[in-house]
Amino acid sequence: MTNVTSAKSARRPHHWRRDLVELAALFTAVAVADAVANTIVHGPDGASLLIASAVVLLATATFHTWWARKHSHAPPEAVTGAVSAAPVADFGVPAETVLWRMRTTVRDEPGSLAALCVAFATRRVDILTLQTHPLSEGTVDEFLLRAPATLQVRDLTGEVAAAGGSGTWIERADAHDLVDTPTRVLGLATRTALDSAELPLALRQLLGRCTIHSRPAESAGGRRTGEGAPVEGALDETSMVLRDPSGGSITVERPYLPFTPTEFARARALVELDARLGPRMPVGHDVHTLPEGEEITVRRADQDDLEAALAMHARCSARTLGLRYHGPAADADRYLDHLLSPRFGRTLAVETSSGNLVALGHLLWDGDETEVALIVEDAWQRRGIGAELLARLVELATEARSGTVYAVTQSSHTAMVAAMRSLGLPLDYQIEEGTLVITARLKPKPTHPLPPHEDSDRFEQDHSERRP
Repeated sequence: MTNVTSAKSARRPHHWRRDLVELAALFTAVAVADAVANTIVHGPDGASLLIASAVVLLATATFHTWWARKHSHAPPEAVTGAVSAAPVADFGVPAETVLWRMRTTVRDEPGSLAALCVAFATRRVDILTLQTHPLSEGTVDEFLLRAPATLQVRDLTGEVAAAGGSGTWIERADAHDLVDTPTRVLGLATRTALDSAELPLALRQLLGRCTIHSRPAESAGGRRTGEGAPVEGALDETSMVLRDPSGGSITVERPYLPFTPTEFARARALVELDARLGPRMPVGHDVHTLPEGEEITVRRADQDDLEAALAMHARCSARTLGLRYHGPAADADRYLDHLLSPRFGRTLAVETSSGNLVALGHLLWDGDETEVALIVEDAWQRRGIGAELLARLVELATEARSGTVYAVTQSSHTAMVAAMRSLGLPLDYQIEEGTLVITARLKPKPTHPLPPHEDSDRFEQDHSERRP
């Protein structure tokens, strides 16, 4: 929706002064012509008067032509009450604009949406997309808006409030939000269908800025009971609880904006899709050559790799396990089942040409943050494997639209510090009682997303370019 219609409807001021002058000139010309005719017919100086009248007529015609050209092509006068001071391009669209996502609640009655549209038009704001979320009382309207860069948020929300909107929420949007909702939901469903690890990310992208926690099921006799959330899920304003198909529950929290029943239904549909498809992981193997010339294979890993990961732990020294898990080496094994679960993130494994698993890299969804962690078997350290794994994990985090990744290690772990510095990204360091937290700020991914059918090959395609 644009404001072209409102711009066209602005009436130009009528040039009544020009019309009055032309009308007076017409009556004057008729009177002069009548007087000249009578003088010529009845007077002795008819010839002189005829010549004089011709000169006066020519001068009058010249003056009229100059007047008409000057005023008929003059720009229209400024319309009183204009709001925006932004430079204007063709069709009245501001040359400098920003994108906003806005939600507001209106009464469920005819004309309520029209009143909002008029409010936007008065501020020269374009409506790019619109979703409606019906409630028991009223309707939540969600807009993607393009507004002049000079327009203040308080002015925009004030117009919406005057038009009947209540509980208005607004935040800056980006080019990713330009995809219409059905297309975006279908793309998220496709990604979820291809990879179990995509479900938390799909929920986050579907619901905006939110915190997602996966909680395992309660154990009974060494097996998961699947308890923790009702089958149909539960919605409580700013939080929803969904039953995790792999057991346990998924809790989604968004304190700044209540969930609507429509959003809850969409989230539950994604979870049901994941449950019907069962465990799955895209197949992708990338061969990388180390500086010494030996080839290793980098691939995705999951809980099927638990036995090989435990065998690698057995070959690692107590120091290596302690640097990775920040605790006694004997407790390291009990973390692996959790770390390899696609519900908590993504794991990359490194295999040698003989098939031994010698390194693991984890990208973990920590609420609305992202953690990276590495472990490399002692015999394969100092060969660039950790830096290679870390670079690939950061690429996966960027694809997931994470703004930062952080690593928790010990201040004496120089290899991890060197790997983080090799990323070439801005780093923040925080040290407390010997524990070092390094946070890297990621560069945003270009805004032209891949078509959904290319997502299944993303891992292999993206990393095949890294081969020497």
